[in-house]
Amino acid sequence: MKNWKLWVVMLVASGMSLATTWAEKAHEFPWYFSPSIGTLDVEGHAPVNDGGQATLRLGYDSLDWLSVEAGLMVAPSLDQNFRVDWDTGKKISRLQEATGDTNVSSATAVGMSVDALYHFTRWERLDPYLAAGVGGVWYSEDFGNNRPLDAAFRCGGGVMYHFNDEWGVRADWRSMAVGSGGAAESVLDVGVIWHWGAGVPPKVVASGGILDSDGDGLTDEEEAKYGTDPFKADTDNDGLMDGEEVKVYHTDPRNPDSDFDGLKDGEEVYVYHTNPMLRDTDGGGVADGHEVLEDGTNPLNPADDLILFELYIQFDYDKTDIKEQYYGDLDKIVRVLRRNPQATARIEGHADKLKKSKADHNKKLSQRRAEAVKNYLVEFGKIDAKRLDPVGYGFDRPKAANDPVYGNPINRRVEVYIRGAEGEKKLDTVVEKK
Repeated sequence: MKNWKLWVVMLVASGMSLATTWAEKAHEFPWYFSPSIGTLDVEGHAPVNDGGQATLRLGYDSLDWLSVEAGLMVAPSLDQNFRVDWDTGKKISRLQEATGDTNVSSATAVGMSVDALYHFTRWERLDPYLAAGVGGVWYSEDFGNNRPLDAAFRCGGGVMYHFNDEWGVRADWRSMAVGSGGAAESVLDVGVIWHWGAGVPPKVVASGGILDSDGDGLTDEEEAKYGTDPFKADTDNDGLMDGEEVKVYHTDPRNPDSDFDGLKDGEEVYVYHTNPMLRDTDGGGVADGHEVLEDGTNPLNPADDLILFELYIQFDYDKTDIKEQYYGDLDKIVRVLRRNPQATARIEGHADKLKKSKADHNKKLSQRRAEAVKNYLVEFGKIDAKRLDPVGYGFDRPKAANDPVYGNPINRRVEVYIRGAEGEKKLDTVVEKK
């Protein structure tokens, strides 16, 4: 018994020494704790069968790519393994043979280990790694080798998935060559990871100098002026830092779409290279977002813009009937479609948003109003219904900001986009009835 106690002391001491000798620290919270459950797999001729096990690991991130883990594994009940006597055909317990005890039917295994983990992508969410180390396995029953504790060489690998700096999950596999005979065992388990200290909220330290807590280019005092979050670099999540919005592009740091064209400010600057303060960058008559999201045209080329008729039709409350005063505007659309039988039209209904507006109701209402325009073009304009596509957006695509009490009449509109009417822009310009 003295030998295995010495093994334990040596393993723990060597693991702690190895973990603390590296000078470089790769993470603010290097220590982590990881409980796991799984299976201990032993060779088929072993005295015991495979069984469940639980492992407790204490880890330390030594370098960007290296962790060291000390582990304690317990398999509480490994049932006896049997062999068949070929002469008699009887099943004989390998465990009872090895121990000489006819009353024993199971054994307990306790393992200790120190592993080094080589990480490929340590500080990303998906974190695969290889592992190698040493350890020992102690069985509660003497299998006849007079060695209560067998040394083990370990190798394997696994993968971690980090939800955040504090919590993650993992799956591991280790193969072990145990004892002087090189008997093979393996451990397969899954578990959780907890970096202690990582969940502590950051301390805000007062300073006599200019303070920019989130590093967005605006001081905390300026953020209070603009109404932005001093601890969030991109308050409106539009892809531009608050400082860029205020000082470079002059956009609204609290509105992700400053020009209400359907594209976020960051997309306009870094992806499409359009002007985040100009709804129609190329001046072709169609908003940048509609060109990108619906039409598939170039928001920097005015020549490919579709023909847009923008109608401000006033419907009675919660109604879809079109009044005669708007027939003249709709007849202009009829003329364009008749002159261009190959052309198609997309009819979009939009609404403004009040404090008590219901999204689903407004989307259905704007859909019905778009269909009312389609019905007029079919019934009175004799346009083939297959050429017309009505869509209702409710208040999802405003043209300007809404007042929470009064809404905004400019957002209550019907837009008709005509595709395939070449040359018509010289004859019919964009119609805006405000």
